[in-house]
Amino acid sequence: MLTLNGRELWIGYALVIGSALAIVAPFLWILMTSFKFPIAISTGALWFSPTGFNYADVLFGARSDFPRNVANSLVVGAVSTILVLVIGTLSAYSLARLRWARWVGRLFLGWTMLFNTVPVLTIVGPWYLFFQQLGLYNTLAGLIVAHIIINLPMTVWLMMTFFRDIPVELEEAARVDGCTPAQAFFKVILPLAVPGLIAAGILAFVFSWNEFAVALNLTSRMTATVPVGIAQFAQQYEIQNGQMAAASIISTIPALLLMFFGQRFVVQGLTMGAVK
Repeated sequence: MLTLNGRELWIGYALVIGSALAIVAPFLWILMTSFKFPIAISTGALWFSPTGFNYADVLFGARSDFPRNVANSLVVGAVSTILVLVIGTLSAYSLARLRWARWVGRLFLGWTMLFNTVPVLTIVGPWYLFFQQLGLYNTLAGLIVAHIIINLPMTVWLMMTFFRDIPVELEEAARVDGCTPAQAFFKVILPLAVPGLIAAGILAFVFSWNEFAVALNLTSRMTATVPVGIAQFAQQYEIQNGQMAAASIISTIPALLLMFFGQRFVVQGLTMGAVK
């Protein structure tokens, strides 16, 4: 059995602590900035008198559209997540259980992999023109469609791993007991895949909540989401650093809550099938 001496152990601790600081330090800096007055931000002061003005201005200021941005992100994230779960779950079940020709499954999964390798910015231009023709530009419905397309490949891949790990015999037993294929799916298979649904739903919502490039190009002021709203605090002649920091801290709350309560399912979904 491999053992570590004292020096190697301390080096390991130092690497872990250094990695943690590299992740946490920027967040703590933004958190401190969100409580600073502009003069303290400009001077980079480490010791300052905290203020809640930035948060009040972001949430209740006459010039701030951030509450509308949050509402837009909640609508887009929730609706796109629900629809992508419905479409992705049925697609994954079809590929995992139904007797498709092998080339059909490989073609579809190959397309999903190819789509994930293409930078989103390369397809924003065509989407912009296409959505304008359909009347979906500058609408939440258009952004929901775009987020469904972006998150669908990940959802299909993730749900397929769960369906493949559910024994086929359970479904066959349900069929023997008189269930129709639909009843076997909804009453037997789907309840067992709930951890996968939770994991895929959390990831899809977080990706939708944080998505910036597509939302920037397909929305305007009234339909802008949280990432676009944060960017709008940086104007041509003024950068509201305190308000931008406060909005950034507020925007992390939904994602942190989801990941806190659902991290077990996310880890299970991402590692499913990795160890046999």
